[in-house]
Amino acid sequence: MRPRRQRLGAVGLLTLLAAAFVAPAPAPAEPVEVSVAPIRRFCGADGRDVVGGLRFVGGFAYSGVSGVSSFRFLDAGSQFLAVTDTGYWFSGRIARDGDDRPSGIEDAETTGMRDLDGRIVTGKIATDTEALAIGERSVLVGFEREARILAFDRDDPIGAVPTLRPLPIPREELRANGGIETIALSPRPGWGGVAVAEKSIDAEGHLFAARFGAAAPAENGVFTVKRGESWDATDGVFLPDGDLLLLERQYTGLFGRIGTRIRRIPAAGMRPGALADGPVIAEADLSCEIDNMEGIDLYAAADGTTRLALVSDDNGSFLQRSLYLEFILVEGATLRPPR
Repeated sequence: MRPRRQRLGAVGLLTLLAAAFVAPAPAPAEPVEVSVAPIRRFCGADGRDVVGGLRFVGGFAYSGVSGVSSFRFLDAGSQFLAVTDTGYWFSGRIARDGDDRPSGIEDAETTGMRDLDGRIVTGKIATDTEALAIGERSVLVGFEREARILAFDRDDPIGAVPTLRPLPIPREELRANGGIETIALSPRPGWGGVAVAEKSIDAEGHLFAARFGAAAPAENGVFTVKRGESWDATDGVFLPDGDLLLLERQYTGLFGRIGTRIRRIPAAGMRPGALADGPVIAEADLSCEIDNMEGIDLYAAADGTTRLALVSDDNGSFLQRSLYLEFILVEGATLRPPR
């Protein structure tokens, strides 16, 4: 009987050790009271609501959550999931008025993001979350300073322990605080997705990017995106036809120019070894209601239009604003080459 008791003891010890390494329960979601100030005109000084290929629908400045760096809808213009550059999930619902204009954020919650060990990510370098993409099975999150991509279960990303995905852009090409800022997944079957760096450049000064997840392995690999003078990539989203809308930010110093623009990058140009480029569909500066615009997504509205949503990152500064802006994509608008 003694050997049997020893075996049972060993099994019990192993059970206790295994339990010690079970991932801890996720931190509970924290409800957030979001206050808003409506934005009724996009370019207040001259009353313009059409800028390039975009027509302003409505928006608001909000407080209660800071540092939103990427934003994705979970349905057609209502439920959303976002990430902050301090390592938090931010979820909620865009409220709308009787004219289908965005009027606020309801059911808002924040939750600390889990790392590979199941524990909440901490520390500024480790939590610098900048990119978000939602696929059929996984939610991909890109971290900039401590370069990595984590994949969370699509059904419960907030409660899931993630797995590590390979970096599509070589780690040695990613600059500190200028690494992967954009992850976007194409709606075209088998096409995969792209990752774009914020300001990591090659010898010719172009942004590193890469295609990944394509059904045909030969279509995956590194390419570059032509970089405009003082413009950095901040996010991107695919149109239904497979072209990429790339959101970019311009900042030339405290007393310089602050701007935002969107370029349309053709799908055919995003291939290994290529230099991708495309026309500007809209551009705005501080004469319009912009700030540090870092997130973009789109959805098909009930009226048949394609709507774009842009969000800004206030960097936790009282000098900046957190914005949610919504536009209708104007079909057939005149586009211009990037400068």
